Amino acid sequence: MHTIDTYPFHGRRVLVRVDFNVPLDAGMNITDTTRIDAAVPTIRKIMAEGGSPILMSHLGRPKEGPQDKYSLRHLLPYLGKVLGVEVRFAPDCIGEAATSLAAGLKPGEVLLLENLRFYKEEEKGDRDFAARLAALGDAYMNDAFGTAHRAHASTAIIAELFPTDKMFGYLMDQELNNIDKVLHDIHRPFTAVLGGAKISGKIEIIRNLLDKADNILIGGGMMFTFLKAQGRSVGSSLVEEDLIGVAREAIEMAREKGVELIIPEDCIAADRFDNEAERMEVDSSEIPDGWMGLDIGPFTIGTFRDVIMESRTILWNGPMGVFEMEHFAHGTEEIALAVADATDEGAFSLIGGGDSVAAVNKYDLADRVSYVSTGGGAMLEYIEGKELPGVKAIKA
Repeated sequence: MHTIDTYPFHGRRVLVRVDFNVPLDAGMNITDTTRIDAAVPTIRKIMAEGGSPILMSHLGRPKEGPQDKYSLRHLLPYLGKVLGVEVRFAPDCIGEAATSLAAGLKPGEVLLLENLRFYKEEEKGDRDFAARLAALGDAYMNDAFGTAHRAHASTAIIAELFPTDKMFGYLMDQELNNIDKVLHDIHRPFTAVLGGAKISGKIEIIRNLLDKADNILIGGGMMFTFLKAQGRSVGSSLVEEDLIGVAREAIEMAREKGVELIIPEDCIAADRFDNEAERMEVDSSEIPDGWMGLDIGPFTIGTFRDVIMESRTILWNGPMGVFEMEHFAHGTEEIALAVADATDEGAFSLIGGGDSVAAVNKYDLADRVSYVSTGGGAMLEYIEGKELPGVKAIKA
């Protein structure tokens, strides 16, 4: 199997699946460049060795074919700036214009194709669509970890059309290597910090981590389903009633396996879902009727911090509260700081999931954690033990 460091790129057009699904403001300016920045070393490597990168990505969730607000042309100014070259743009990802532009590329030149998801065939994993993309290049490279868990045309299907000329980019290699440290090269104690709104998206990862982690810290909206499973009064807090039994089962499994599953003892409650709502610190068992918990409380922050500071391996996925609202962001900020402090003391920390990544960036802590994953859903599925189609297709 070829790698990015062994492949002879000179004179070859390399189709690179990147994840440029970045947020744009109303003026079509990029508000978080993390995903583009992460792909730059891979693109530069191909350019430096005389290859021609042809970049493929999706942006957003276009429903009805091409829409300008989802056009990748909005990324051209920034992409050209970070690569130091004028990036060519194909107004379609297949067809005559794309074919002509790809064929005319000189060594070191870069071409960006229009949004793959302007075609429904992309998400359907259509083989003919994959073949039309494949015809544009001489080799295929997957550097889009954020879509590796999807069997799309540009991730899994196209790789089959390059049986010998396919490889991972630097970002994919880094993602897999760093997640493998949490799965297979664990320095103990290993603590998983899990938050976010719902338990439904996290139950498989909790089950898998019960065989690996020493501590699992539960925060965010999902904590109230666990509190309800313990028979506590949670007021009007978010609870997934149909998963209370699953939460109770997880608590019991943790006890059997000797895993410390720590559920918040206090929280910040509000009388409505609003940053300007009335707020109070309250014991997790005593949230008044009509009030809802929107962040972890100071006692829990202290407990979580103590556990994190004693850990040697840390996985963090999901905020501790509604951190988009300033008055309910304190718990997330304090946990982010604790993870950074523990990393300073020699722990390995892996941050994944859009909101956790946003929190680390918001508090300028990305340089103080070990690795920030660009793929929330893909990272979770990999940790759950699932085989990712985009990974399997390259290794096949």
